[in-house]
Amino acid sequence: METMHTDPIADFLAPFPPFDGLEPAELAALTGGIEERTYEAGDVMLLEDGAPTEHLFVVRSGSAELMHQGEVVDLIGPGESFGHPSLLSGLAPSFTVRARSRTTCLLIQRKEALDVLGRPSGAGYLATIFRNRLVQTGHVVHALPELGTIRVADLISRPPVFADVNATIRHAAEVMTENRVSAVLVRDGVTLSILTDAILRERVVAGEVTAENPVSRVAAPAVQVGPERIAVDAVVEMLDAGRDHLVVVDASRKVLGVLSATDLAGLETRSPFALRHAILSAHTEDELVQAARGLPQLFLALLGAGISPLDSCRVLTLQVDSLTSRLIELSIAQRGPAPVPWAWLALGSAARREFTLGSDIENALAYDGSGPEIDAYFAELGDDVSRGLQRCGFALDANNVVAGNALWRMGADRWVEVFRECLESPDKSHLIRANVAFDFRQVTGGLDVTPSLVAVLREAKDHPDLMRLLARAATVKPPLGFRGALVVDSDGDSRGIDLKKGGAVTIANLARFFALSNGITISNTIDRLVAVEDSGALDGDTAAALNEAYQIIMRIRLEHHATQIEAGSPPDNVVDPAELRPLTRAQLREAFRAIAHAQKLLSVYVPLGM
Repeated sequence: METMHTDPIADFLAPFPPFDGLEPAELAALTGGIEERTYEAGDVMLLEDGAPTEHLFVVRSGSAELMHQGEVVDLIGPGESFGHPSLLSGLAPSFTVRARSRTTCLLIQRKEALDVLGRPSGAGYLATIFRNRLVQTGHVVHALPELGTIRVADLISRPPVFADVNATIRHAAEVMTENRVSAVLVRDGVTLSILTDAILRERVVAGEVTAENPVSRVAAPAVQVGPERIAVDAVVEMLDAGRDHLVVVDASRKVLGVLSATDLAGLETRSPFALRHAILSAHTEDELVQAARGLPQLFLALLGAGISPLDSCRVLTLQVDSLTSRLIELSIAQRGPAPVPWAWLALGSAARREFTLGSDIENALAYDGSGPEIDAYFAELGDDVSRGLQRCGFALDANNVVAGNALWRMGADRWVEVFRECLESPDKSHLIRANVAFDFRQVTGGLDVTPSLVAVLREAKDHPDLMRLLARAATVKPPLGFRGALVVDSDGDSRGIDLKKGGAVTIANLARFFALSNGITISNTIDRLVAVEDSGALDGDTAAALNEAYQIIMRIRLEHHATQIEAGSPPDNVVDPAELRPLTRAQLREAFRAIAHAQKLLSVYVPLGM
């Protein structure tokens, strides 16, 4: 009897593209020339604009960062490969790839790699990986806006404190202590001076001036800037003057506030770049929790800097993706490598890149294979991530749509079956799953499940029963009453309109219906509306009205979140129209009317008013 020998490298590569298209004998022949190389954390494997590579790299264990111009674009885990563009073109790498932890890679020589990539399955893989990384790069750049537009006025958090020009230094210091500020202002006619902690230490405590002298003797001329001054420019001006405080003064010479070097250093905590770097470099879950505490301030800075609501949602989504990826890495480091290839999926608003601080978390897991031991590993992984996200301040989906729940964690083949069941047997439970899972996006993991699931979604238009149910889900009546008046609900002590359920979700459902009924499989709401208009499936006026309505609702929703955060309350989605400005109320009414008009187009699928 012939003895069967297994090849660990071949067994590892077999489930991952493009190697999954090779016959066993071809894969065995390939592995003979593979070099295995280990890199320590921080080691550079490929250098952007450096020497062309002679190998195709496949991560076997650990993880790596794909970086462009110093910014992390993507994380590369076991089974994922890199180096294709440089290998194929002979040109310098377009990305730097750096080990995040101790990482082992399989290096496949040029000749063998080109043979694999030149096959039909390899060509399909290249098209997918190039597209995915191009799109991911675009999303990262788009979701990390430079907050160079933030104004000094946006950073003022308290009114200025003054001391009388004839007061003693001692009294001025007492005023500073009482008000818990690091500086007081002194005005003598048109002259504005400032007394700071640093001046007190240098001139009084360690100097020769006594505290009974008038404050005017030690106060220094204030560095003054206008409220519209860009904060980063103001920092340079402050440093050039050798000072540690700025005074913000408007055109009428009214003092609006005082900013310390500490306040301006806080710009770093309001930067999407800095926060994401803190998340990706966190060594423990506690450090992640600490980093996540910067999200509310980042959100306020985004709105204050004039970043649009939908772009702000993209920023928040990317930060949640980064937190999720790092929690997965920490779990795997604790529990050991995953037994089979896997894919982590974001669902709902995060999948659409429309996450807000009033959203809940929905996610799922797909993996290659089945069995109790495999599922037990991923159940623990899902629970680890859910617990970590909760500690970071996020609410999990109320219906337990999370990867720790077996209903949302299964083998990749089973996921394809479930998607097909949603099309072919669209009962209530399958409709619920379709409304959630049909908006999905793979966040991380080496198992590429997107093509097979998207292929099923393209068939949705050919299943009229499902389309009727999706149409019904999009016909929830907007909160409009007689003659278009806004209708509020009373729920306990709260009274208002739920902008998420009554507006944002309805438009998302409409966009999903119009997209799927025309074979369009992208997930983002605005992108769906643009695509269905471009395809001729939706008239331009309706598409434009829904687009504008969605942006209006999201703007009001995010401004409401900002007000609550500033008041120290957790963000919710219920707004009392009576508290809105008249113009904002009018815009909200028009947004709901646009929804009602678009819903009339669904009358061929479902009777309205039921």
